[in-house]
Amino acid sequence: TGITLITCSGISNTGKLTAKVGEEIVRRWPGLVDLCLSARCDPGYLREVLSEADQIVVLDGCTDCCGRKKVQEHGYEADIHLIATENGIVKNGMEDPRFDEIEKISSIMREMMR
Repeated sequence: TGITLITCSGISNTGKLTAKVGEEIVRRWPGLVDLCLSARCDPGYLREVLSEADQIVVLDGCTDCCGRKKVQEHGYEADIHLIATENGIVKNGMEDPRFDEIEKISSIMREMMR
């Protein structure tokens, strides 16, 4: 069912950033993704969603790649995979993500999904 965006949604600033970016993409560009979901959601539901996705996009906050690992655990690969820390975002503990960081990663994601 179209593009499914999976975010790692971890507790660090970069993990929180992925959740905010997902919200931003859904809000600012309706129809760009059909579903945005945390990799930390119910495993049965995640498996079901992945099985129905035409395209799987994974947004990870850092090189731990928790989102991609969760997708792979269910036997799927990301069609598009972006890691925030490889795109100029600094992992700095538990701080909240800044607006400019949300904007930057949202724009990169939008370009990748066009």
